[in-house]
Amino acid sequence: MKVSLFVNFFVGQSFLISFIIFFSITHSLAVNYFMAKRKIVLFGGTFDPIHLGHTTVAAAAAERIGAEKIVFVPTKCSPLKDSFPEAGDDDRLKMIALAIAGNKKFELSNYELKKPEPSYTLETVRQFQAEYGSETLIYWLMGADSIDELPRWYGIVELIGACNLCVMFRAGCNPPDFTRFTAIWGPERVEKLQRNVIQTPLIDISSTEIRNRLAAGRDVTNMLSSLVADYIRKHNLYQSKVKP
Repeated sequence: MKVSLFVNFFVGQSFLISFIIFFSITHSLAVNYFMAKRKIVLFGGTFDPIHLGHTTVAAAAAERIGAEKIVFVPTKCSPLKDSFPEAGDDDRLKMIALAIAGNKKFELSNYELKKPEPSYTLETVRQFQAEYGSETLIYWLMGADSIDELPRWYGIVELIGACNLCVMFRAGCNPPDFTRFTAIWGPERVEKLQRNVIQTPLIDISSTEIRNRLAAGRDVTNMLSSLVADYIRKHNLYQSKVKP
């Protein structure tokens, strides 16, 4: 009788301990899930025009980051460039809207186009951070070909701290190395930049090549969304390299 009671007690205690452990784990997971910060990715650029490379790497980056959404933020003109996009603001906005139609994670913002020049990434990041709140992590996508220009970016030190600068590099290429900036930005900022490097699919398409092809009357079918290609053709965009 005593043995039976002991066994029952032991089994009951084991069950209770197992239940407590299970409850603790599930409660912890639930708390972490609901307390996890939202992740919003901002993808800036002239998008002149937006092409399949843009949308493909954006989707890949969003998946890698685990982002809730990715917002395309066309710029009026880069502060580091003297020339303006060949297509107007309205045309570029409409082409982006056509290119991202159907993808629920893609959104479009005209925030930088409405601002007086120049428009700085740091100001844009701060605006979106204020809009989404402190519980949201803001990511900014940029290509590896822009790394050499980073020291010239407005408020670059503040920008590295204000968001997650995600440098995308193509599959098959060597990942970017930020150690050369350690002396000017410090090891913590460099480590943060290195941590946010993202490998994306190898898509050999550029807006410059598309504009040149269109100006020469060559085919760009496999480089653009069909909706964007139709829009360009309908509005006679990029038909000549000579600006009026």
